[in-house]
Amino acid sequence: MPDAEDVRRIALSLPDTTEKTAWSMPTFRVAGKMFATLPEDETSIAVRCPKEERDELVLAEPEKFWIAGHEAQFAWVRARLAALEGEDELRDILADSWRQAAPARLLEAYPRLGLPAGG
Repeated sequence: MPDAEDVRRIALSLPDTTEKTAWSMPTFRVAGKMFATLPEDETSIAVRCPKEERDELVLAEPEKFWIAGHEAQFAWVRARLAALEGEDELRDILADSWRQAAPARLLEAYPRLGLPAGG
């Protein structure tokens, strides 16, 4: 089961990523733009997710994903670390969120990062 240290290690391994405390919690940013947070007691992560995909995720796996009330109007979703299937799934989720926040120059430099393995 991934934990907060796994989140930190994997997030910081992504290109041009930094950690910054905001709202009394760790946040992870690519080129200054936030793509993941470790809210509350660090048992979950909040990541970027297009609203249409987010709703499908929550419906398909409600034990794993949910939408925090104060984030409902934004394209973010929460994921319970304990419900993830391991580090690979955590890495996929973080890399996908990283892609949504990364500037074009990084997407061009790392074209495969965050894309499905078969895609």
